[in-house]
Amino acid sequence: MGTIDIHTHYVPSAWPDLSTQVGHGVWPSLRVDSERDAMILLGDAEFRRIGPDCWDAGTRLADMDADGIDVQVVSPTPVFFAYDKAGDQAVKVARIFNDLALEICEPAPGRLLPFAQVPLQDPDAACAEADRAVAAGHHGVEIGNHLGDRDLDDEGVVVFLQHCAAQGIPVFVHPWDMAESPRLNRWMARWLTGMPAETHLSIIAMILGGVFDRVSPDLRIAFAHGGGSFAFWLGRFENAWHQRPDLIGVSERPPSAYLDRFSVDSVVFDPTALRVLVDTLGAEQVMVGSDYPYPLGERPVARVVERADFLDDAQRAAILHGNARRFLGR
Repeated sequence: MGTIDIHTHYVPSAWPDLSTQVGHGVWPSLRVDSERDAMILLGDAEFRRIGPDCWDAGTRLADMDADGIDVQVVSPTPVFFAYDKAGDQAVKVARIFNDLALEICEPAPGRLLPFAQVPLQDPDAACAEADRAVAAGHHGVEIGNHLGDRDLDDEGVVVFLQHCAAQGIPVFVHPWDMAESPRLNRWMARWLTGMPAETHLSIIAMILGGVFDRVSPDLRIAFAHGGGSFAFWLGRFENAWHQRPDLIGVSERPPSAYLDRFSVDSVVFDPTALRVLVDTLGAEQVMVGSDYPYPLGERPVARVVERADFLDDAQRAAILHGNARRFLGR
C-alpha cells in the first residue's frame, strides 16, 4: 500500500469573474502570465504566484510518482473560502470551485481525491453543499479554523460538524485569515507563527467549547500542520485545566482525555517534532501531509516520517497510509 497525503491544495487554471457571477466585492482572480505561471490576485493586489502543479493533474501525478505517493487528498486553497461574504454568495463560490475541483481530479479518480469547501457561515447551506459535493464525487470537506471572531465551538459550526459526523463526511481543518500587525507582517511571520497559533487555539476551542462533548465520536476530523503548537503545550493546557476550573476546567473531561477525537498531519519537517506528536497524541492519530504544492510544504513528501528512526514498522505504516484510510473511510 502506497503513501496517502491528506494535505494538498489546488487552484484552477481559470474560473468565472466572481463579481459578475456572485456579486460586487473584492474577489480572487487569476492573472495568467504564461502556460506555466500565474498570479492569484485579491482585487488588484498580488496574493500568490502559482504554477501548473496547482491545476494540472499530469504535473501533480508526476510529482506524486517521484515521491512515492499513491493518493492525494486535494483541498481548496483557503483564500477562496469567502467566509467574509454573505451566505448566499459563499454558496455560489463553493459550487463554482467544488465543480472545478472535480474537473482537476477527474483524470485520476483513484489517486486524486477532492475535498470540498462549504459556506460555513450558513450552517444549513454548508450541510447542503457538503451533501451535494459528496454526491458529485468529493470525498470530504476542508474548512477554515474560524469565522472572524467565531471559533469552531460556534453553534452553527457545531451543527455542521454534527451533520458531518452523521453523514460520515471527513473534515480537514486548515488555518486561515491570520492576525496582522507590523510585527507579524515581517518574514512571513503570519505563516510561521500565526498558523500554528490559530490551529492550537482551534483545538482548544473544540475541547473547552464542549464540541467533543456534544458531537458524536463518529466525527472524523483532522488538523493541518501537526495541529500547530498544541502537542508541545498540552502539559501547560492540562495543568491550567486543573488549576483554574473557574475559567478553564469547563469541559466534561481534562484535555488529555480528548486526544483520540482528532488527528493531525505530519507537516512538522523535523523527526524531533514528529516524535512529540507521536508521543503526545499516539501514532494512530498522525497522517502524512505535505502542503503540496506550496513552497512551505514538504518535498519529498513523507521524508520526515521516513527519517524518523524511533518509529517501528507498524507505526510507520499507520502514519504513511493506515490512519488515512480510516480517516477517509476507505
